[in-house]
Amino acid sequence: MNTPHPPDDGICPSCGHANQCGMATPSSEAAGFDCWCMHTEISPTALASLPATERGLRCLCPSCAQGNPPVHNGK
Repeated sequence: MNTPHPPDDGICPSCGHANQCGMATPSSEAAGFDCWCMHTEISPTALASLPATERGLRCLCPSCAQGNPPVHNGK
């Protein structure tokens, strides 16, 4: 039987690239205390574009959070 895997906290749900989340990176000295997103305005449009099941579970990457279209590098 396949059990669902929890989403990877370090991956942007919009583009699939690393989200650079300081809260989700255990190797970071600042893990659990601070993240770039706490000092940046997040695009309401970017948040609204996420499926409801993804909201509040994973951070957007800095590019997607600014409302830039996801770059998939040919994927």
